[in-house]
Amino acid sequence: IGRLVIGQNGILSTPAVSCIIRKIKAAGGIILTASHGPGGPGGEFGVKFEVANGGPAPDIVSDKIYQISKTLEEYAICPDLRVDLSRLGRQEFDLENKFKPFRVEIVDSVDIYLNLLRSIFDFNAIRNLLTGPNQIKIRIDAMNGVMGPYVRRILCDELGAPANSAINCIPLEDFGGQPPDPNLTYATALLEAMRGGEYGFGAAFDADGDRYMILGQNGFFVNASDSLAIIAANLSCIPYFCQMGVRGFGRSMPTSTALDKVAKVMKVPVYETPTGWRYFSNLMDSGRCSLCGEESFGTGSDHIREKDGLWAVLVWLSILAARKQSVEEIVRDHWAKFGRHYYCRFDYEALEPRTAYFIMRDLEALITDKSFSHQQFAVGNNIYSVERTDSFEYIDPVDGTVTKRQGLRIIFSDASRLIFRMSASSHVRATLRIYAESYEKDPSQHNKEPQAVLSPLIAIALKISQIHERTGRKGPTVIT
Repeated sequence: IGRLVIGQNGILSTPAVSCIIRKIKAAGGIILTASHGPGGPGGEFGVKFEVANGGPAPDIVSDKIYQISKTLEEYAICPDLRVDLSRLGRQEFDLENKFKPFRVEIVDSVDIYLNLLRSIFDFNAIRNLLTGPNQIKIRIDAMNGVMGPYVRRILCDELGAPANSAINCIPLEDFGGQPPDPNLTYATALLEAMRGGEYGFGAAFDADGDRYMILGQNGFFVNASDSLAIIAANLSCIPYFCQMGVRGFGRSMPTSTALDKVAKVMKVPVYETPTGWRYFSNLMDSGRCSLCGEESFGTGSDHIREKDGLWAVLVWLSILAARKQSVEEIVRDHWAKFGRHYYCRFDYEALEPRTAYFIMRDLEALITDKSFSHQQFAVGNNIYSVERTDSFEYIDPVDGTVTKRQGLRIIFSDASRLIFRMSASSHVRATLRIYAESYEKDPSQHNKEPQAVLSPLIAIALKISQIHERTGRKGPTVIT
């Protein structure tokens, strides 16, 4: 490696890294990130490798790196190398026994990424929404991650939002002591501000800028699966998609099937993948997929090869500008047209790994046994009939790669779903996640609390998994 490109002051969002890799045709990129986990010396610190397309390294690359690491015999270092990360421009260093200088280039953290966004959106329409006669007041929480410079430069300086619209914009090593996870559990400052009714639109970002959360006036929450489906249904509001067209959609398997309803109306294919953005990258590189997302508040398109929180927020602002409706009105109109997918995720964090493993092993044996097929569960006045079960596996339509054991699925005859999955992104011990989904077409039934609607499904999940009995827990750690 003869050249390194680094964001000013060592800060780049994950979407910006993907953008820069693609722009300068780099061999790849390394991201040091806690993502949405706790930061600081005792917190999470991940090393993530991006390949030349700007997306996460596929398994075959990671496996190859690991194999090479076992045979390395030597490496060269420059112990006296000192780089001023605050000074933009190139700095060159002579390395011993190298005939070429080693170049370090410090770039503006926002600049290249901002230019890409200008080519995707109608900035004038968004600017008019934020500054015009019928302007909407917004509240944006960067959660003390890397998104501060992007929020201030793009939403405030470029698009005209008042400076006090943005909070927690100073990047801190420990994120202010709070996990920078954009959900109702951790983005409490934003939620309280939105509940006051002063702001019409709110958003929060995770530490590296690839995840986001949307809130409407009075704290109206938009779950990530609904957000993905609503974005898909309104892509005509975005100049990029009017020009490029829409070739297909992708969602991770645990993400609700709300996107599928939109795809059916738009007559485009939907690809159901394992959790992990690398699976979407393959689809996008082959021209099969234009928009994709995950239930963990990650959404993106083929403009880069990563999920992109700020891109998603600008899509929402574009939809608000075009439709001249509130967030809540847009969501409720969507439910009236496509039906509502009641959806919740329950996280059991910091489990003893062996306990979590045996829960999943026993559960798989139970639900894949023939006697479980067509079983009925009666909970209160509800009766759920099992239609099919499986341990999810994915065959990549591009290269034929098979990925197995990606979660356990129970699909009922009314299209309700229960999913059990071990998370690979846990920062402490093991995390077991339970996802529940129930579909309701009738608009008169769209005003219920998700947990109330889903409580019969959750009762079934707890009964068959015995997770409380086997872990000693009384409930999940986090509910989203």
